[in-house]
Amino acid sequence: MAKTGTFTYSLRPKCRAADAVALLSDFSRHAEVHPLIVKVTEVPPVRGAVRSFVINDRLTIGPVGFTTSYTADVMTVTDDEVVTVARQRPGTTLHNHTRLFPEPDGTVRIEVTITLTAPTLLFGYAFKQARTAHHALAERLQNVLES
Repeated sequence: MAKTGTFTYSLRPKCRAADAVALLSDFSRHAEVHPLIVKVTEVPPVRGAVRSFVINDRLTIGPVGFTTSYTADVMTVTDDEVVTVARQRPGTTLHNHTRLFPEPDGTVRIEVTITLTAPTLLFGYAFKQARTAHHALAERLQNVLES
């Protein structure tokens, strides 16, 4: 049995939308901003994807640390949208839909919707890790995009 949950976040860096799209759609650059990622390897894209990656994260459960890997596919990249799907065994999928809205003041409003599906026994841990990591990622993205 699987469980699904969604969370959202937004940020508003002072940058060009094209720079934000370039960073958000290139997982090879996410090691510098994502708090869990330790290694990213680009692989040939799977069918229907623009780009595909194998990503290694460093996680902890209590005092025990471990490394896990998953695939991440960039499915859509336009001037105002990035859609990615990450998959990990057993049966965990994270769908990221990011929309970008250039504002007249030179900022870009970036709205992110994350939908996570995981086996019921893993869902609580996976959802908490994803939400915590993505909120930290938002802060780091803001800093990188404004520098």
